[in-house]
Amino acid sequence: MLIPHPLLGLRDAQEFVYLGDASLIERPDGMAEGAPRAFYEYAYLRDNPTGVHRELWFHEQGDRSWLIVTRNISTHEILGAELARDVALKSLDDKRKGGAA
Repeated sequence: MLIPHPLLGLRDAQEFVYLGDASLIERPDGMAEGAPRAFYEYAYLRDNPTGVHRELWFHEQGDRSWLIVTRNISTHEILGAELARDVALKSLDDKRKGGAA
């Protein structure tokens, strides 16, 4: 399986470590009300999806970047990849804009 690294081009999946659902970058606020329950759900409750899914991959044998890979779990077709940093910053920016509006 080849992963289209946004900076390095196509890379063999063996260079990466799969780390699970990409929603893990949305860590709960530890100071918010209900934080213990939110962290329990974050750490232990997982869906078992089929079809198109966003996953977190670490480029261990390369530039050590974190990627969000969009992949069809049923067919293993890779639909795209983004730097996790860019996805997280965009999400943070969207939250700030939504909170200010």
